[in-house]
Amino acid sequence: MILRNVFRTCGGKSVLYRSSLGIACKNTTLRVSYSTTPLSLKSTSRPFAGSILSQSSFYKTKFKNARFQSTTTANNANNSSNEIPSETMIKFSKNTGYWLIGTSGLVFGIVIFGGLTRLTESGLSITEWKPVTGTIPPLNQKQWEDEFEKYKASPEFKQLNSNMDLDEFKFIFFMEWFHRVWGRAIGIVFIVPAMYLVARRKTSAHVNKSLLVLTGLLGLQGFIGWWMVYSGLDQKQLDARNSKPTVSQYRLTTHLGAAFLLYTGMIWVGLEMLRDAKWMKNPKDALKLFKQLDNPALKNLRPMSFAILAFTFLTAMSGGMVAGLDAGWIYNTWPKMGETWFPSSRELLDDHFARKDDKSDLFWRNMLENPTTVQMNHRLFAYTAFCSILALHLYCSKRKAIIPRHINMTMHAMMGFVTLQVTLGVLTLLYMVPISLASLHQGGALALFTTSIIFASQLRKPRAEMRNLITLIDKQGPRVSKILTETAKLKK
Repeated sequence: MILRNVFRTCGGKSVLYRSSLGIACKNTTLRVSYSTTPLSLKSTSRPFAGSILSQSSFYKTKFKNARFQSTTTANNANNSSNEIPSETMIKFSKNTGYWLIGTSGLVFGIVIFGGLTRLTESGLSITEWKPVTGTIPPLNQKQWEDEFEKYKASPEFKQLNSNMDLDEFKFIFFMEWFHRVWGRAIGIVFIVPAMYLVARRKTSAHVNKSLLVLTGLLGLQGFIGWWMVYSGLDQKQLDARNSKPTVSQYRLTTHLGAAFLLYTGMIWVGLEMLRDAKWMKNPKDALKLFKQLDNPALKNLRPMSFAILAFTFLTAMSGGMVAGLDAGWIYNTWPKMGETWFPSSRELLDDHFARKDDKSDLFWRNMLENPTTVQMNHRLFAYTAFCSILALHLYCSKRKAIIPRHINMTMHAMMGFVTLQVTLGVLTLLYMVPISLASLHQGGALALFTTSIIFASQLRKPRAEMRNLITLIDKQGPRVSKILTETAKLKK
């Protein structure tokens, strides 16, 4: 790694060392020269995400004939500086981070709109999956009538919507069509830039792997979406589930879970790149933050943050099961379920849901297929999530003097969102799942999940490479800046 070489050569005194860049340091003198032959620079360790050294343009660079020298004193070598190694590279890293955060915003939006598509019962209106030609809706009366005839052949129309006319069909069609087009737009906004960055090696190997994984997950999400829809169009599957025309709750939750994972990956990598850029631009503040994060008192806080992140995810997934089974339409009372705190054991473990003669599947099928049990489980998940976040909030409040201010602010936001989310959940239940409240409840779940992602990300310690880089910038800022600036100017 280039800066690691610089650190070794310039960090000590009375040391003479020549690196592949021709850097030599001896007491008070720093001399940098470039040979007349092309050089190939390769990293010997994994670069950190978003750093200027993660750009492969620094790994494989051809230099023109050039030579420059810079002489400084030993006193200047110890002076701190807020100069950054390369404004252009820092800006690129920052813009890439903003692109990832912006794309995650599109994912946030499509999750909410997908919930609206479900709530308006529009998800089964398009009975075919055409990834390319499906982006064009019917354009004339004949095409609309043909599309309506396809829907009339579906189980949903025959059993639930036999009185629907063409105008009503157009509404549910456009809801599902817009949801699908939105998904394709996310694919273009993410995959095209990601492939460019990977192909041109503009980002580190670590970030490249993340982008490839997210690209694969985004493509898989399209297949999962159709796999989910088909479960509500195939009469054989409906008969096997003994279900009305609706999608499988398992496939719906899988679709939702994949969206949450995609959202998590985009935000996590984006925040990491923005954080690294900020640290390199303000090394003094970064070093102060490193000392705070190294405090042993924060050691237990990191696993707690990941536990909260995992539990908010599980709570959201249990909400997906509730939506898939329409379990919000029963027991519209709170805090009790009906007249008792919990339904009877006979209702929670109903023999009707067992499919095997020996009833060996009685327990798990009731846990996942019995609407009463699924709603009770979601309530318990919500109560546990609220109490866990409240306990974490109290834990952080007692240690607010040693916890960085921005992390405390995120903790306060998380506490606010979980309180709002519980309130929205109760209101959605009491008012029998109106579309507006149900949509806000789903948005609240994703907002709470977002704060838990940010909280866990902020508590992460910097990588060793980043820590060394920030220390170097702080101590050798002006010289390192000049070295890398000249390198950027001379490369082809």
